[in-house]
Amino acid sequence: MKKYFDQLRPMERRLVIGVGVILLLVVNWVMVWPHFADWGSLTHRYEDAQRKLKLYQTAVAQKPELEKSVKNFESEGEFVALEDQAINFMRTIQSQASASGFGIQNYSRSMMRTNQFFVEQIQNISVSATEPQLVDFLYKIGSGSSMIRVRDLELQPDQPHMRLNANIRLVASYQKNPKSAAPAANAPAAKNSTAKAK
Repeated sequence: MKKYFDQLRPMERRLVIGVGVILLLVVNWVMVWPHFADWGSLTHRYEDAQRKLKLYQTAVAQKPELEKSVKNFESEGEFVALEDQAINFMRTIQSQASASGFGIQNYSRSMMRTNQFFVEQIQNISVSATEPQLVDFLYKIGSGSSMIRVRDLELQPDQPHMRLNANIRLVASYQKNPKSAAPAANAPAAKNSTAKAK
């Protein structure tokens, strides 16, 4: 290559060097320069991965403490059998209303919803009470270990403006029985194993 380059005239040498430089610039422009930003995005992805790893490690380190808290919360609430929950809920509402000094005018049929940990009983009631009676009822119904809370509240004064007419949606959360949930989850597996055995 050097021998061939030495045989060229000065003008031809300049032309070969110029073409080589232009070719090198074109190759860099096409193949190298577009990837200059890759290092920054790679660094950004690495920093994001490090942040996520730290977050996950912190969450994993808190697992024993969270499990202990879950066990404490599970032991705090009293267990009420599923068939008694609606009655227990309505009895609690009625006793608190009478303790606060008013009666329930109307109540709808209770509804039930469930999730992984709790069974929710939902009850709509209509009451007519004075302001102190209603405040006392709302405060005391949510206090203690009853797990009852007010989800919706609509207030209107009655005609003589002496009492408040209230439509209240109350929700009670009852703990699912973990002992009865475990066999239900294992039942399909037991059926499959007996089917395989046959």
